[in-house]
Amino acid sequence: MFPIRDDNPAILVPYATIGLIVLNALAWFLVQGMGSEQALAASICRLGLVPGELLHTVATGTRFAVGAGRACVISDSAAWYTVLTSMFLHGGWLHIIGNMWFLWIFGNNVEDVMGPARFVVFYLLCGVAAAAAQTAANPESVAPMVGASGAIGGVMGAYILLFPRVHVHLLIVFGFYVTTIAVPAIFMLGYWFLIQLLSGFLSAGADGGGVAFWAHVGGFFAGAALVLLFRKPELIARHPYHGWHQRRSPGRSWHRPHR
Repeated sequence: MFPIRDDNPAILVPYATIGLIVLNALAWFLVQGMGSEQALAASICRLGLVPGELLHTVATGTRFAVGAGRACVISDSAAWYTVLTSMFLHGGWLHIIGNMWFLWIFGNNVEDVMGPARFVVFYLLCGVAAAAAQTAANPESVAPMVGASGAIGGVMGAYILLFPRVHVHLLIVFGFYVTTIAVPAIFMLGYWFLIQLLSGFLSAGADGGGVAFWAHVGGFFAGAALVLLFRKPELIARHPYHGWHQRRSPGRSWHRPHR
């Protein structure tokens, strides 16, 4: 199942959401060389988050592979900035395209109830919480963590509280059979969260890279909690489809309110 759109019109121009997508794209093109082996490996080595290095739980000089035949070395200084830089790096084309698509679908409406400046701070804090959750789950890991998924998980956690009844349209593929269905956000995002939680428990103790499930879980919880602090009542009041008491989807008569 892959979300293709939601029935939730944006009230504000999503400047912050667009800006974050642009920053991720610039990092992919300019820093990671559009996924070329050497540039990708070098960027992950220098700017990816390695829990064992951050917490000094792995001996200095320990080598770890990052692909393309490259090995990086644990340094004796904790690279604290990787908590932030890792949020803007990705491991491949599908990784960045999928993340940016989710951010576009769900981010604009969450930005609607915060405003752009608050949304950027909210997004970064969710990313930090995601990094903390993944690091706590395996503090001795030398598998570098990269991707915006944790921060976007926070956006999804906020969305499920703000717009639980709004319908999300999903692309369903069963072999050669392709169709679309529309389900309330609470079902789609709740299903996504449960998959991350279950996968996190099943992958406990693994240290071979792959998906940072606990980052997704941590980001989701952080977003659900932080939205209560970052939402602005006057912006929520202008949005016609928030909460449980509202209609599931906008009607044909919906118009963007004048600012």
